Amino acid sequence: MLNRINDHHLPAAGATIEAAWRAARQVPPLWPLDASVTVNPFLGQADGPLELAAARLGRVAGLRVTMPRSWYAARIRSGAIDDADLAAALAGASRPGAPKTLAGLNAALKAEPACRLPLPTVADLAADPSGIDWAGVLTERISHWAADYFDTAQALWAAPKGRGAYDGWRDNARYDLTPEIVGLNGFAALSAQLPETAEQVIIDCAGCLGLLESALEVYFHRLLMSLGGWAQIARYRLWQAELRHGCDRTLIDLLAIRLVWEKAIFCQYASSIEGKWREAKKAYSEDIVASADDVLDSVLQEAAERAAQRRLAAVLATEKTSLANDRARLQMAFCIDVRSEVFRRALESLDPGIQTVGFAGFFGLGVSHRRFASDIEESRLPPQLAPDPHSRSGDHSADTARLDEAARLGKRATRAWGRFRLAAVSSFAFVEAMGPVYVHKLLRNGLGLAKAKLTSDPAPRLDPVPDLASRTAMAEKVLRGMSLTHDFARLVVIAGHGASVVNNPHASMLHCGACGGFSGDVNARLLASLLNDAAVRAGLAEHGIPVPDDTVFLAALHETTTDSVTLYDAGQSLVDHAEEIAQVRNWFAEAGALTRAERALRLPGRPSATGLSRRARDWAEVRPEWGLAGCQAFIAAPRSRTVGRNLRGRVFLHNYLWREDEGFGVLELIMTAPVIVASWISLQYYGSTVAPQVFGAGNKLLHNITGGMGVIEGNGGLLRGGVPWQSIHDGENFVHEPLRMSVAIEAPREAITAVLERHPDVRKLFDNRWLHLFALDDMGHLAWRYAGGSSWIDAFDDRPSRARLELAPI
Repeated sequence: MLNRINDHHLPAAGATIEAAWRAARQVPPLWPLDASVTVNPFLGQADGPLELAAARLGRVAGLRVTMPRSWYAARIRSGAIDDADLAAALAGASRPGAPKTLAGLNAALKAEPACRLPLPTVADLAADPSGIDWAGVLTERISHWAADYFDTAQALWAAPKGRGAYDGWRDNARYDLTPEIVGLNGFAALSAQLPETAEQVIIDCAGCLGLLESALEVYFHRLLMSLGGWAQIARYRLWQAELRHGCDRTLIDLLAIRLVWEKAIFCQYASSIEGKWREAKKAYSEDIVASADDVLDSVLQEAAERAAQRRLAAVLATEKTSLANDRARLQMAFCIDVRSEVFRRALESLDPGIQTVGFAGFFGLGVSHRRFASDIEESRLPPQLAPDPHSRSGDHSADTARLDEAARLGKRATRAWGRFRLAAVSSFAFVEAMGPVYVHKLLRNGLGLAKAKLTSDPAPRLDPVPDLASRTAMAEKVLRGMSLTHDFARLVVIAGHGASVVNNPHASMLHCGACGGFSGDVNARLLASLLNDAAVRAGLAEHGIPVPDDTVFLAALHETTTDSVTLYDAGQSLVDHAEEIAQVRNWFAEAGALTRAERALRLPGRPSATGLSRRARDWAEVRPEWGLAGCQAFIAAPRSRTVGRNLRGRVFLHNYLWREDEGFGVLELIMTAPVIVASWISLQYYGSTVAPQVFGAGNKLLHNITGGMGVIEGNGGLLRGGVPWQSIHDGENFVHEPLRMSVAIEAPREAITAVLERHPDVRKLFDNRWLHLFALDDMGHLAWRYAGGSSWIDAFDDRPSRARLELAPI
């Protein structure tokens, strides 16, 4: 049968490898657990609208990318989505196939679409004639090998490092008899005779399977999606390599490995599946076109988002709270994180002299940081950026060196003890002999008395220290980005945020996404130190940013699980500010109590303020906090537009004063960095809600850490990425409303359009409605909506205000 394939039907080798790389870049990356960040799972789909992504992901993963229609129907019945929202969504439908009227839309709502199945692989087709679940077999074998290959620190006997994934797997597969025991004849011999390179394997296997060039990309995408988190962790390696202008072949190696299984199964069952495989290849070759169901679902999703935008507009249109004109008693810069919105609102309510600022929580210092007594470099910046400069905790003093050495010895002893108690020769005897010693720890943890606190490393410093011009430029860029260039208070606090929890593999997801999944204390302390530098201040004054001599910058850490604030003021001479600092500490305590009272209303069981703090220490607590659940909008505007308004912890708030932004460089930075970071968060929560089986991490109660870098659900299977189920669902209802994020910016539309024109990758997110874009007017109201193609319309009126905006002087 194999000899009947005509060579002239097969694609050229180059076209095959190009298709493999295109498919690889449609896989979202997965960051390891120690620095996990939320990731846009639709990264490879931004070239088209939601309904086209639904069609493609339906083919390769059997996904629907919106909620069940019953969810939308319930919201329509409740009035959360009204007829105006539905009509506007219908009017803006980008593809034919949508109902023509509201009556037609309501009629279509009554029927859920048929269950969607992915296109079959050879392994899927061979299951019936063989009676063997080959897809399950290969998943188990690849996962067994991948857990060892990708292991970072967990395995006691780790696989040799330094070899490519394909080379390592091939050496393993030639001695693995499990496939032959299950029924796949000659698999070990086939593995021993494979070509030297993964690329040649891909070319050979595609030829053996008789795939046309038009089928390659979708078929390869299908195989990679079948590998779940293993493909995503390989995509992470490629992402990291490309940040440094390099390349990584691990994902291509995994594709080759998966294709070897397809070829082996095909060779054994070709005669039994020939007809069905011919039909499957034809389906893989067909153009990807959105179905009527896909279009209808996208209209319903658009209507839900219109409803949320209408509610946001109503909040922004309420009467404003006036700001004090006198010098502020306290200025405090927070991360734009939606959890900060609740604390900022509580803090500002305590005194009219308190002003808060929103800025991405890495505070413009994208450092590669080495913690105290550690040789590991932590990238404390958004995952889209490469780190620079470098920093480390502690100074060069002899005392610090002694403490460092003592801490390293302690860590080595802890690691050695851990390996001893887990070793095969000692584990059972260890339990019998040492079990009673651990009774106290078991009781303490079981009663929720375990300590849960963030690290308290020595103050960080830049290492090496940049020259004065560079330090001044860094400080100026940050202050202009914050729109904090004048009218400084005597006390300015830079507050990073983090989460102190125990027994939580996904703890880093509760930290600062803008800090790469770490807490924001390092960046906050570095910035405060930089801004307190007298030489830097002199340079700032020369650049038009005079900082008063009596202004002191302090760093702080906002713990989002307990809403307590740690103020870093050690080592500074603050006698003149002692009274103010005491007052600030009181304000932090009061604001924390107010914030906990508000947050407790959302958590299951509505815990008391004391109970809320205890959740962080409870090793059995699956919901210590909601994290970023509920996020749905991003506002870049003066704080006066949002101060005093209850945004319910759902909005990212970035300070921006466009009249002080000469050349609109800050606007460009906001649209190409913080907006993208927030969009990753929003779309990760969206994907984990609408497609939890593929884009969610699954049930926390079933998680097992694998390889030290991810989790599996149960005792085997694929690595899981995304947000755990308990982070978006309270056991009865969703707590996250899956909406594509709405971005509202107070700036001239011409300036916003100009930024989009210069950044096509950002523009397509808005053109294809993965994000919604609004311009605020001078009153801070949602006034204009970006309609794609550089055109704008009235925010809640679908008649274009002009066909195309021409750039004009501002």
